[in-house]
Amino acid sequence: MAISDSLDSIGGAASTTTTSTDSDLNFSLRKRSGAAAVRATSDSNAAELDNTTNVDAAAVEGPMHSANFATTNGENHRGHDIRFTCRPSVPAHRRIKESPLSSDAIFKQSHAGLFNLCIVVLVAVNSRLIIENLMKYGWLIRTGFWFSSKSLSDWPLFMCCLTLPVFPFAAFIVEKLAQQKCLSEPVVVSLHVIISTAAVLYPVFVILRCDSAFLFGVTLMLFACIVWLKLVSYAHTNYDMRSLTKSVDKVDDLSAYPNVDCSYDVSFKSLAYFMVAPTLCYQPCYPRTASIRKGWVVRQSIKLIIFTGVMGFIIEQYINPIVQNSQHPLKGNFLYAIERVLKLSIPILYVWLCMFYCFFHLWLNILAELLRFGDREFYKDWWNAKTVEEYWRMWNMPVHKWMVRHIYFPSIRHGIPKGVAIVIAFLVSAVFHELCIAVPCHIFKLWAFVGIMFQVPLVLITNFLQARFGNTMVGNMIFWFIFCIFGQPMCVLLYYHDLMNRGEN
Repeated sequence: MAISDSLDSIGGAASTTTTSTDSDLNFSLRKRSGAAAVRATSDSNAAELDNTTNVDAAAVEGPMHSANFATTNGENHRGHDIRFTCRPSVPAHRRIKESPLSSDAIFKQSHAGLFNLCIVVLVAVNSRLIIENLMKYGWLIRTGFWFSSKSLSDWPLFMCCLTLPVFPFAAFIVEKLAQQKCLSEPVVVSLHVIISTAAVLYPVFVILRCDSAFLFGVTLMLFACIVWLKLVSYAHTNYDMRSLTKSVDKVDDLSAYPNVDCSYDVSFKSLAYFMVAPTLCYQPCYPRTASIRKGWVVRQSIKLIIFTGVMGFIIEQYINPIVQNSQHPLKGNFLYAIERVLKLSIPILYVWLCMFYCFFHLWLNILAELLRFGDREFYKDWWNAKTVEEYWRMWNMPVHKWMVRHIYFPSIRHGIPKGVAIVIAFLVSAVFHELCIAVPCHIFKLWAFVGIMFQVPLVLITNFLQARFGNTMVGNMIFWFIFCIFGQPMCVLLYYHDLMNRGEN
């Protein structure tokens, strides 16, 4: 109302002046059309003012005759009177607004420019550190840690890796016999338990019997754990599909369950595709893409090689010298241990981020592209997780979907409380983390197991803080500090010194 009154007064003052020009006559006639016409243009004027008073390009930047034409007619091509555009009397402040970096608005803004600035600063700072390190210590990279002189003699691990497909084939035979009703259900379950257990214990036995390179041992254990998870999903899914097939006659209307698939069929082709697909959850068919982008695969492969080299460089040039010159963190001075952990935190964080990018983004997407696997949600925005529980739900989607499908929901259906089901899921994860690290190192001190189980109280703490303080990032800060800045460097120091003690003994 104030805007209309002020503009009316402007119009009234203009109408009292008598001139002989046509433009003044037009202006006085427009004033007599009333305040409604002025109000119709006030909203558009405010919108243009909020957008940093962007005047129409034809009236400002166009040729001179276009500007004169717009001024003479008193209107731009949008139909607004240009005489009412950007007037000094139009209010500059019309709404309540927060500063972009205020606590209420910071997460509603795009921070792409700040992200670019951080990248530039990181490149500049780390380039200086790399040059300084090379000038001070020289080239420290060696191949012994990755490929020792006895790497070619690690044929038992290689043969064990080649024989792992025997276990999925055995599971297929069992399922085929179960489909033909040659085996009873308890026998089928028992055989699947034996096959899946042998699939993970056989590589453990081979690694412990052979003094192999660390990289080969970790690779074999990862393959073995993946095979175990896939076999469990294959057996559990087929068991559920058999149960649905048997009870399909008892269900009157299956349309009420759109997510239920009762088409039980044991196919070797579907199992073979599942064993190489970038997923841990079995189903007879998956969403597929139309074609393979060969150029895209080549570009991603080049990135994979580059970032793998970056990881090797950081490990050999930074992490190994620091841990070799460090004391055992639990047997020395406390402040010295904290200093060593903090010194390790940055290079280990870089390696961890490169590992995530190489495996979860590059490798899994390359594999999905080659297999035309459609669902490529291998991770979510875990870096924005506000609690530790959110992080574990978003950081590794293949494992998370497996845990939810084969541990969490079955536990809930059997009456197990939600909290206990979460603890069981963490327990399974802790066991496999310990296997993947302790077995290749030939050390069973349960550091990785304790580190994963320690996430359970952190889940409770960060959930409490999130509920207590609302929309905050306190849990995110706790995650970054405890897990990335403190937890991983501590585990590296513990396993390294235990490995050195084993070698001396």
